[in-house]
Amino acid sequence: MGFTQPEFPAVDPDEFVKMPLMQRMRINATDWAENGFGSPYMLHVIYIVKIVVLYSIIGITIANATSGLPAFWHVTEWWNEPIVYQKAIVWTVLLESLNLAGSWGPLAGKLKPMTGGILFWAKLNTIRMRPWKWVPGTNGDRRTWFDITLYFAFLASLVAALVAPGVPSDSLSAALPDNTSGLVSPVLLIAPIVLLILNGLRDKVIFLGARGEQYLPAMIFFAIFPFVNMIIALKLLIVVVWVGAGFSKFGKHFSNVVSPMVSNSPSMPFKAIKRKFYRDFPRDLRPSWVAHVMAHVGGTIPEIVVPLVLFFSTNIYVTIAGALFMVMFHTFIISTFPLAVPLEWNVLFAYASVFLFIGFPNSEGFAPWDMSPAWLGLVVIAALMFFPVLGNLRPDKVSFLPSMRQYAGNWASAVWSFAPGTEDKLNRVTKSAKNQIDQFIEAGMPKNLAELHLQRTIGWRTLHSQARGLFSLLLARVPDIDSRDVREAEFLCNSILGFNFGDGHMHNEEFVHAVQDEAQFAPGECIIAWVESEAFLSGVQHYKLIDAALGVIETGTWKVADAVEEQPWLPNGPIPLHVTWSRTKSVAAQDEFGVVA
Repeated sequence: MGFTQPEFPAVDPDEFVKMPLMQRMRINATDWAENGFGSPYMLHVIYIVKIVVLYSIIGITIANATSGLPAFWHVTEWWNEPIVYQKAIVWTVLLESLNLAGSWGPLAGKLKPMTGGILFWAKLNTIRMRPWKWVPGTNGDRRTWFDITLYFAFLASLVAALVAPGVPSDSLSAALPDNTSGLVSPVLLIAPIVLLILNGLRDKVIFLGARGEQYLPAMIFFAIFPFVNMIIALKLLIVVVWVGAGFSKFGKHFSNVVSPMVSNSPSMPFKAIKRKFYRDFPRDLRPSWVAHVMAHVGGTIPEIVVPLVLFFSTNIYVTIAGALFMVMFHTFIISTFPLAVPLEWNVLFAYASVFLFIGFPNSEGFAPWDMSPAWLGLVVIAALMFFPVLGNLRPDKVSFLPSMRQYAGNWASAVWSFAPGTEDKLNRVTKSAKNQIDQFIEAGMPKNLAELHLQRTIGWRTLHSQARGLFSLLLARVPDIDSRDVREAEFLCNSILGFNFGDGHMHNEEFVHAVQDEAQFAPGECIIAWVESEAFLSGVQHYKLIDAALGVIETGTWKVADAVEEQPWLPNGPIPLHVTWSRTKSVAAQDEFGVVA
């Protein structure tokens, strides 16, 4: 890769677009194994500057200046100040809610413009995705002036909590008599808490974009708990996030995440090392023993064991070692620049590892057993565990984010396919960005080169387990698939909703219906293969085949074991699909629409 120019697969773009779909996928998957997205290093520098300058320096400067603390370079004088941590959370929520943090920029599929979020969520008639139909006052799927007002009120409430000086706290003074900066006023936290919930009930995309599943509990703890209980509850929160994420990686999916993640890492420039993460590059691109070891010995097990050690340790040296390990853990994730680019989230968690466990160690009265009353800790644990437990047992009911399945590879996901010349109908949908292929072309790429570059995202998807089922479904049910334009749903969703963080629930059949209202695809023009996450220990994934004009036309399952054993390009043909339901017009539908329904 060059500093300013991307690296493309060694194939003629004009010839590439004429190839059968799975031949293209083999080229892209093989190229990804060595080069990742092929992004120029300049992009990584932009992201680094953003997290260093915008997120860290400006964020710390605002927190310190409004709390009577010294400048950011006096680290020893503010790193363990409670109000700094509180304002770091509020600052992070603000940036996430503007979409200036996670899922930002070209690595998230945003090129022109690089920001989604506010450009979509402050725009009338853009699509909103309510989480539950039964909630009164949430009908509809388009943004109104009420939604926009609610969104701006939420942003304003965050700014108010961020810039207001700290207020005295008796519980803080009892624990830290020398503290003079106080805490964020609990009164100022009520509005962001309530407004985040209200925004989320109207549009789950805003709630998840703000990372409400993690930061909402933190703000609630800030608002209602005395200081010692607050610190212990915050430890509980971060341990649940870590352990939940580690637990979700047991199974057959996660090793398929590690290989393409390492392949995309600019901190891993040696192609020979990247190839070691695959069984027999380029003939066999399933994860190798190296990927399995890194996934579970270097990732899953420590992500569970080290947080539990931190949580119960009373030995300061063990605590320091554990906290520093988690700092390195999050630093490694940052270095890989994963496509959802949750860099700020990882920086915050690295800081939290030090702030919570070294700044307020168990041995000094901040242990789990120091919560008062003792039963309150059990209530907090039960509340924090509710969605992760439900989400792993019933993934159809809970987004993978509240389920704490970050990076697990066990995601709801989809691949969209368009009949030739029909993808442009997506530009009829009210949004703040053109289709991604158009963004690449407007950035100066020739059309076929733009097509080659965009299809790298579905090549990336094939390296993950669920894609072998998704592409099997398209190959088996869409006879003209080789002539269609095929798109990765996460990136497509980004250009329509302004945000996606790998959550397939954002682009499910309700989203398809909302898109269809304006796009008006004819039957057969837009066919989507969609799959739910694997429920814990079920061994199967439930799929849907969706026609944008007709709705769901088939449901079924495939075995996860069949998916993970296949090559990304399916040389043996589609994996076995078990149909549980299909539309009755099978022959007529196939004749008229070119789709087996």
